[in-house]
Order: sequence, then C-alpha cells, then structure tokens
Amino acid sequence: MGLLEQKRHFSVNLLDWYMVNRRDLPWRRHNNPYFTWVSEIMLQQTRVDTVIPYFNRFIGNFPTVQALAEAPEEEVLKNWEGLGYYSRARNLQAAARQVMELHGGEMPQDKQAVFALKGVGPYTAGAILSIAFNQPQPAVDGNVMRVLSRYFLIDEDIMKGSTRVLMEELAGELIPEGRARDFNQALMELGALVCTPKAPHCLTCPVMEQCSGRIAGRELTLPVKTKAKPPRPEQRLVAIVEGRGAHRGRVLVRQRPATGLLARMWELPHVLAAPAAAGKAAGPLADEPAMALLAGSLWAEGFAARPEGLATHAEHVFSHIVWSLQVYKCTEQDQSNELPLIAAEARAAYDAQAAAKETTAPAQASEPSMIDEANISGSLDEQGEPLSAIAASDPAHDVMSGKGDGLIYRWIGPEDMDKMAFPNIFLKLISSYFAGAYDDVSE
Repeated sequence: MGLLEQKRHFSVNLLDWYMVNRRDLPWRRHNNPYFTWVSEIMLQQTRVDTVIPYFNRFIGNFPTVQALAEAPEEEVLKNWEGLGYYSRARNLQAAARQVMELHGGEMPQDKQAVFALKGVGPYTAGAILSIAFNQPQPAVDGNVMRVLSRYFLIDEDIMKGSTRVLMEELAGELIPEGRARDFNQALMELGALVCTPKAPHCLTCPVMEQCSGRIAGRELTLPVKTKAKPPRPEQRLVAIVEGRGAHRGRVLVRQRPATGLLARMWELPHVLAAPAAAGKAAGPLADEPAMALLAGSLWAEGFAARPEGLATHAEHVFSHIVWSLQVYKCTEQDQSNELPLIAAEARAAYDAQAAAKETTAPAQASEPSMIDEANISGSLDEQGEPLSAIAASDPAHDVMSGKGDGLIYRWIGPEDMDKMAFPNIFLKLISSYFAGAYDDVSE
C-alpha cells in the first residue's frame, strides 16, 4: 500500500471510529466558539476528567466573552483555583478583552486574528478554527504528534520546531474535505484513549492495520523526544502564623507580585532555605535553624512571630521548579515586648543564609532574596517604637504592606477562603489548619 492509500485509510477509519466512540464532553454539546476556546485553554497540560467540573463552573460564572472580560481578575483566578498554570487564566481574560475591543465580542474567524489573541498558540488557533468554524486547519499537540509519529514511522525529534512544521503539514493533508471539526477531535481522541504514551491499545485501534510503527515493532519507542531538563529543586520554609488578640482565629497570608510565577495569588509567607549545591537537591534544614530563619524573614517584613514546631512537609511541582516545603506553625507575638528576643535569635540564622547566598550569587541571580537585610532591625515611629508593617490599613482585614518585599499581607479567617485565589498547595495547607490538623504542634 502506497503513502496516499495509507493516508486515506487513516482518515476514513479514524472518522468512522470517532462517530461511534466519541466521548460526551460538555464543550462538544454546543457549537459555541467561546466554549471551544475555554476548553482548549483548560485542557493544556491537564486531563479531561480534571477539566470537566472546572469548565462547567467557569462557564456557569462567565457564560460569555463579555462576562469574562468584565469580571474581576481575582474572581477569574478563584474559578481557576486548582487547575494550575494560572497564567492561562490571566491570558484568557486578557484575550477576552481583546475580543471585546477589536471584534465586538465575537470570536474572530481569521487565522491571524485568532493567533494574535493573548495565550493562543498554533495548536489552540488550529483547534478553535477547525472545531468552532470547521476550517481545514491542523491542530497539532503532543497527542497528535505521538499518533502521527507511530502511524507514519517518523523518527524526527518532536521537540524540534522543524518536526512540528512537518507534523502540521501532514495533519493538514489528512483532513477530509468538510470534516475538519470531526477529524481533529477524532485525532485528539485517538491519542487520549487508544494511542497512549506508555501502553498503546493497538488491538482496539481503528488504524492498526496500516500503522507503520506497529508493523515495525516501534510503537513503544515512538515518538522520539528529547528529555526535558529536570525541574530545579528548592527547599522552602513556610509559616502558618496563628493570630492572637484582635487576630485570633486568623492566619497571615500575602499576595504574590503582579508579574512572574503565580502572579497576584495569595499564599502563606515562605522563604528560600540555604541554596543547594549545583545539580543537587537541598535536604531539609534542622528545625532549630529553620525556625530561626523563618522568624527572621517574618521580622524583616515587620511581623513578630515565634515558630512553635514543624507542622508538616509538603511538595509543590511546577514545570521548572519543585518546592520541598517545611511548614511550621507560628504564633503572632507582641512586637514591643517579645520581638527583640525573636529578632536576636533569628539574626544569626539570617546572616548565615545571606552569606551562603552571596557565595552562590551567580547561580541564584534569578531568585531574589525573600529577606531585605536593610530592614532586619526594623524602623521606628515618632515615639521611637517599632513600626508594624502596616502601610495601608483596612480595619476589616488588616491589609498591610511588607517592609522589605513590599508585598501585600493580610489576616484571614475561614470565611475568606471562598473569596481569594490560592495555589493548590497553600489552599490545602490553610484548609488543614482551619480544620485543626496542626493543633497538637508544639516546640
């Protein structure tokens, strides 16, 4: 069988299989370009089963492009909470505003206009144009490249740009006239359900008879893919600061910077421990120096808190970083009476960390210190008393600005958890605290 016949066999049999076996997914029930767009953004790096409840909730709260464009960002992030890769949500909202401003709220059908939307790359543009508008545009992601690599026995590294171009050209040639919507979804479905990465179900594959990779016994070695650089390990110390007095029943949280990793999301205060040697993971710090360092980092921001003991260990995995977290329960202290002792205990640990960072500065240049040494001793008010970190005060929530990092801090109770967006790891830790999981922690 020649290449043309092999291509025809693939397209015909794949479509026949899809029409019988396609999954009933909420974004497939309506030919709505906005629904298609939202689903494709959510499905990036995320499993279908995980996405379904998020999609339903998101569409329920933001049913149109206009609703998404006009929503407060924090509300959008709260609806995205737990899906990860939060820049997707910000880009989606920014693109919704582009659609409102440039296209009158209607999803554009021109390839260049779709590609110009923030957060939309070649795959997403192809998926939107083909699924929403039935345009014969290829939509090539990792699943599709795996299927095509195996079926056509392609040995090119799929991590290379030139291979992606080859795959896009090939996928475009396979689309039957007038069937782009169904064909691209069928191709995605085959990669998700049958031609899986580690254990392809060749015996149930609708195109197995002409799969060159299977015939050559290469189905388990294809596609060729250069291994990605392993994520950088980081050891971080996290503070669950339990409030006293006016803050009783609350914990201290802070908002991340407006740009960069997890931008503008809320988190527990944390600090990078002493840097690891190049290429090696940093081991856990002993509790005594870890607690002293954590107290010093909080004092640098203007907060007096005494660590009481280790609450738990946790891990949070990003695409390029792995955070290993030592989480300590801390208690808010009276600044005027108890802070000097805490600061004295923390100073030595802080100086040791600062010296360690200085010796490894070239390797750690991209990681700003979480502690501002110039502020470690605090500032004084007109009466000569230590200033708290309060720069702008909200009586209801004690909104504050850190003296060293300039980030926004606030005390929150359980009732605030439904209003603020947290990365999943901090959502779990704070929820566990309010559920009493760390009540028995003591020094």
